[in-house]
Amino acid sequence: MAGARLYLYDTTLRDGAQTQGVDFSAEDKRAIAEALDRLGIDYIEGGWPGANPTDDRFFADKPDLRTARLAAFGMTRRSGRSAANDPGLAATLGAGAPVATLVGKSWDFQVTIALGVPLDENLAMIAESVAHAATKVREVVFDAEHFFDGWKASRDYALAGLEAAHKAGARWLVLCDTNGGTLPHEIEEIVRDAAARVPADRLGIHCHDDTGNAVANSLAAVRAGARMIQGTLNGLGERCGNANLVTLIPTLILKMGFETGVDADGLRHLAQVSRLLDERLNRAPLRQAPYVGESAFAHKGGLHASAVEKDTRAYEHIDPGLVGNRRHVVVSDQAGRSNLMARFREIGLEVSGDDPRLPKLIEHVKARESQGYAFDGAEASFELLARRAFGQVPEYFAVRRFRVMDERRFNAQGELVTESEATVTLGIGNVLHHEVAMGNGPVNALDTALRKALGNLYPMLDQVRLVDYKVRILTQAGGTNAVTRVMIESADGNGRRWNTVGVSPNIIDASVDALSDSITWKLLKEGVPVAAAA
Repeated sequence: MAGARLYLYDTTLRDGAQTQGVDFSAEDKRAIAEALDRLGIDYIEGGWPGANPTDDRFFADKPDLRTARLAAFGMTRRSGRSAANDPGLAATLGAGAPVATLVGKSWDFQVTIALGVPLDENLAMIAESVAHAATKVREVVFDAEHFFDGWKASRDYALAGLEAAHKAGARWLVLCDTNGGTLPHEIEEIVRDAAARVPADRLGIHCHDDTGNAVANSLAAVRAGARMIQGTLNGLGERCGNANLVTLIPTLILKMGFETGVDADGLRHLAQVSRLLDERLNRAPLRQAPYVGESAFAHKGGLHASAVEKDTRAYEHIDPGLVGNRRHVVVSDQAGRSNLMARFREIGLEVSGDDPRLPKLIEHVKARESQGYAFDGAEASFELLARRAFGQVPEYFAVRRFRVMDERRFNAQGELVTESEATVTLGIGNVLHHEVAMGNGPVNALDTALRKALGNLYPMLDQVRLVDYKVRILTQAGGTNAVTRVMIESADGNGRRWNTVGVSPNIIDASVDALSDSITWKLLKEGVPVAAAA
């Protein structure tokens, strides 16, 4: 098995969106898809075209993926319609994605009760839908819903559904443990049986985590011959979640020796991608998460810390740097330098490992993170922090003073309206610039006032727009006096996007810091010289 090629299929943007409390925007979905593509995922399921406005917006403005194949999800045709005349199937095939993933019933109970159709009609729905889709897209994936329950209830019928999809031209036949109730030994037995009826290299596995076995079940399926693994980032998904790709990927590569689309460099970005998702969801990362959690390689003094200092194999099953994580020993933290040097290479910052300024920067980064800054989700702010330490960021402007006023009142039509007004004073060289602007909320007003003050000197800022704004409470016990973290995503007319962060007990103060970083990073990337700021 070692050395065989496995294919990774991410369903975060659809299955993950079904998680209670998760509500992706189209911008969130785009950012996550691009991160998955950079990681090296083979297939990215974008959503269900026609199911909701967010998915429609996502497919209408698809991300430009380098290597991953985008999949659109949908159902097999309805009973009583032809595959060519089914609106739902047409929406999936018309989304412009090169891959169509069609779900069909494998459990005879659900066919007769949920669909209310004869068993033979369901097989025809599968075959005709797959055959039609194969003429419209590059690849067809058939998701055999409730396959394991179906196999237990009526083995021959569940396998007949796979055979129908295979003969009709499906590239992948994915066995779904839809209610998450199957155990690893059962998964291995049933997948082996399926591999005796259809080619094993066409089989995939899709597991839910209702018994806490989704990762183990996925690994059991691979042992039995499955070659596609479906899952989500950080195990997102309805009920108890889906198989966690962040845990599966390093296990498959480092422990089992399989080849995937994620190479060594992609693997080193795994922790970053995991944390990026949590930042998008405005939630704290799970500290105990395998491989990527903050505590995954943490040693709290005493015997463990002493042993790790002598030989990392004592209490660490892998080198944490392989997955982009770091060792943390309370009494002696030795991982900061190499971690920062890796980040420097990513942003093109050339720094010698013995530069005397480096230890001070390491301590500065740690201090910022302890205050609540999250640089994994705010790469632009990290780059500015690092380059400032080495004198590589001009002071284009300085915020000397700002004021924000919100007024709620009834207008002349008797409608209740809220207006925001921001006043900023900027120091640009030796000159003070004072501007006032109105906005749709205080942050928009501040953003408008800042760019209004800078617009004459830096006309390229007209292209910049704020596309996402998130606030997270860091000290929940503080109530309205809590420390807040503001994450801002900005974009320009060139399709470039970047993220910045600000932290403060004052939400407006945190917003100003994030906005200032956003503007400064744009000016730095445009190569504006220091003289232009005078």
